[in-house]
Amino acid sequence: MLRSAGATIVKKQKGGVMGVRGFWETQVVPRLIKCACASPGIMELRAGVVPRAQGRVFEIGCGGGLNQQFYDSARVTAFAGIDPSGKLLDYAREAAVQKGWKADIRQGVGEDIPFTDESFDTVVCTYTLCSVQDPDKVLSELRRILRRGGQLLFLEHGLSPEANVERWQRRIEPLWKPMMGGCHLARAVTKPMIAAGFQIEHPGHQYMPKMPKWAAWMEWGTAIKAG
Repeated sequence: MLRSAGATIVKKQKGGVMGVRGFWETQVVPRLIKCACASPGIMELRAGVVPRAQGRVFEIGCGGGLNQQFYDSARVTAFAGIDPSGKLLDYAREAAVQKGWKADIRQGVGEDIPFTDESFDTVVCTYTLCSVQDPDKVLSELRRILRRGGQLLFLEHGLSPEANVERWQRRIEPLWKPMMGGCHLARAVTKPMIAAGFQIEHPGHQYMPKMPKWAAWMEWGTAIKAG
């Protein structure tokens, strides 16, 4: 009896921990991400990247819907997107209704994109590669769904070029990741894109003002599907 009772207590404790973790990941993290990714400085960067999208557009990590206000409806002929978070997808679908356009928004992950080869003219990727499970696989999938000569518009935070800042990124990252939905602080941005077969055009980068440097390094630009 004592053994059974002890096992029941442990099971309840584990269930409680998983319940708290599940609540944090499904309810708290999406709200934190939406808030953090909607700061005025970041929205200004989005406004410089997203309007360049044209033709058939796919947005990876579209949850939150923060980019939709910046798309030029006259240049976009079709819009689709995926995100793993059900809560963030709710925000994205609300944004589509407010914009008044038809959008194919699905739950999914970047390692297994549910669209056929060369389906899109433009892929938009903002603040997403930092948190995917396998960035190389995701970039391979993005290249697959882009037509030849298609463009990947990207805006990401990542690995600082300064060694001292990088050291702090790597120290903080193990604590940061579980709090922020698996977000990595020290992932390179453009180097993996080049390795995946993209040609980088019009690159930009800066530290975001009024942010700690370990979280503030931003890179953006256009990556063209070569070959």
